[in-house]
Amino acid sequence: MKGFYFITDSRLSRNGISSDVRNAVKAGVKVVQYREKNKSSREMFREAKVLRRICKNITFLVNDRIDITLACGADGVHLGQYDLSLPVVRKLLGGKKIIGVTVHNLKEALIAQKQGADYLGVSPIFSTGTKLDAGKPIGIDKLKEISKRVRIPIVALGGINLKNAKKVIKSGADSICAISAVLSKLDVYGEILKFRKAFVDTSGCR
Repeated sequence: MKGFYFITDSRLSRNGISSDVRNAVKAGVKVVQYREKNKSSREMFREAKVLRRICKNITFLVNDRIDITLACGADGVHLGQYDLSLPVVRKLLGGKKIIGVTVHNLKEALIAQKQGADYLGVSPIFSTGTKLDAGKPIGIDKLKEISKRVRIPIVALGGINLKNAKKVIKSGADSICAISAVLSKLDVYGEILKFRKAFVDTSGCR
């Protein structure tokens, strides 16, 4: 799990999330997470099926919803700290599905790793308005601390933009996500390429 990690957001999208995901795939993104908080289960299922087809050659994950993950044939799910526990979800999904977990500190990171998380979403690095319940920013130093102590991939997110992306990568992030910095622009494809270049400039082609 290297490079730019793409998360959908229907509230911020200026082109529609199907278009956003097509552009993300075109820009070389290897992981797309479908995150939707404001639609019915039926709407989510229909939308997730469309996105699954667009992401047929890359990793497609669903945020929170285990039922949607299974129903649309996604590659896995991303869990928050208040979702079902990872061991329970692993029993439901089996050993082949990817399970990522959002963590906010070293303790949560070590627990998630011990329980068998495939990767960590470390958040929020900086202040962000994209996720209202994101919590207090952990900062670069905490990101470095977590990256030194865990063996599984780290996706850094929360307040990341083109000005601070390289600093985040240098601090141990295997992947970064910048939701508002990308979706607030009309040219999603072009913005993602800029973030991918940050990886090339910082640590070689990811």
